Amino acid sequence: MSLALVHSRARAGVSAPPVRVEVHLSGGLPSTHIVGLPEAAVRESRDRVRAAILCAQFEFPQRRITVNLAPADLPKDGGRFDLPIALGILAASGQIPREALAEYEFLGELGLTGELRAVDGALPAALAAAAAGRRLIVPSGNGAEAALARQVQAHTARTLLEVCAALSGSKELPPAQALPPQPCSLPDMADVRGQLHARRALEVAAAGNHHLLLIGSPGCGKTLLASRLPGLLPEASETEALESAAVASISGRGLDPTRWRQRPFRSPHHTASAVALVGGGAEPRPGEISLAHRGVLFLDELPEWDRRALEVLREPLESGVVTVSRAARSAEFPARFQLVAAMNPCPCGWAGDPSGRCRCTAENIRRYRARISGPLMERIDLHVEVPRLPPQELRPDAPPGEPTAAVRQRVEQARAIQLQRNGRLNAQLSQPDTMEFCRLQPKDQTLLEDAIERLQLSARSMHRILRVARTIADLADSATILTTHLTEALGYRRVDHCTAAG
Repeated sequence: MSLALVHSRARAGVSAPPVRVEVHLSGGLPSTHIVGLPEAAVRESRDRVRAAILCAQFEFPQRRITVNLAPADLPKDGGRFDLPIALGILAASGQIPREALAEYEFLGELGLTGELRAVDGALPAALAAAAAGRRLIVPSGNGAEAALARQVQAHTARTLLEVCAALSGSKELPPAQALPPQPCSLPDMADVRGQLHARRALEVAAAGNHHLLLIGSPGCGKTLLASRLPGLLPEASETEALESAAVASISGRGLDPTRWRQRPFRSPHHTASAVALVGGGAEPRPGEISLAHRGVLFLDELPEWDRRALEVLREPLESGVVTVSRAARSAEFPARFQLVAAMNPCPCGWAGDPSGRCRCTAENIRRYRARISGPLMERIDLHVEVPRLPPQELRPDAPPGEPTAAVRQRVEQARAIQLQRNGRLNAQLSQPDTMEFCRLQPKDQTLLEDAIERLQLSARSMHRILRVARTIADLADSATILTTHLTEALGYRRVDHCTAAG
């Protein structure tokens, strides 16, 4: 029978659905047809495969060759199917044993010389192959990435000839080897002088995974503070790190296997489009919010962003996922990031500064702040003003701030309390969980209701205040939310009526 079956994996978001590469040889004029919703790069594989097979000193069958990539309704793109197509042709023509293909899955693009070239999405494919109970063969360039999935038996090959020799039993392919991790050097909180209020807000944000907005004049240290947040976060668990690494793997920008355990820190420019933020394209790729999954997304100059780009953040901030829909297909990407935003208080940046240099009118300030919609501001838990420091606090001999290691220890202890209590961080509590775990004393409940009425806040804002108060109580190792915890949480809700009205 001139029929062979080879297992492979497609790319669909961060998942790797199985693809059965079925190759059939029949009589008729020599030709090669690829069916199963292939895109241009896949259709072009017939020429790469033919040249690779001939360069490997195999015979290319002079028959009618039909290659079916099943399931037929799943779009196939890229050169990842070159290797399985070539092996299917060789197996169907009897040049390599068919039965050896059953226990393997194959990925790889072929050069005209038969050399195997790396493809994107090797990590999701390795995780899926492990779940399916098959071994995986990938190009050498993907070996370190595939080895991150410890459950899979992954092997690497440099050429098509090496793969064929291994399937015939005459050669052993080397196992995929993970690269040693490189030490991570993150900025230290000791570099931040003064700014006790902002430092405290950064600690609360890290402890509860809350979103943070820093408001201050140019050069007051907003970017400096934001860059210190990744160092306060506990090391990502293996599951969290694999989720982030899988997104980077399919992004087209590459994954550094030596830094896969580091939490991402993304800082896109304010001219970035909505597609750059959430992802998109004819073949949907993840955007900045997904590349920041399990890490930090820093948006500087928040009012300078296009409003349509900012509005796409609303749903991911709540749900932790983003769905990119296009005419031909849709893809879902994880987006459980921590947002840190920074903005000036007015167009010139000096409103409220003791120097009195601001010359912006009240109307100019109102329009500037109205560029950020009220619903988006509501989704940011902590609003913190960062004042300009006096020169005396910036002298080289001025005392340094508290180091990152000491703050991170308190953050880790607070997170451990939260995970033990409910299995999730406070910022991710559902409404019923918020009502259960963030109960207030009667007098504090009255205080909260008075503040909500006075500031004209929504129910969403009230729940976020309660979650922040719960985090502050956890930092203090308090089983209940006390008045001091609630008042501090209320102090972090800087809601400008002009901004909210926008």
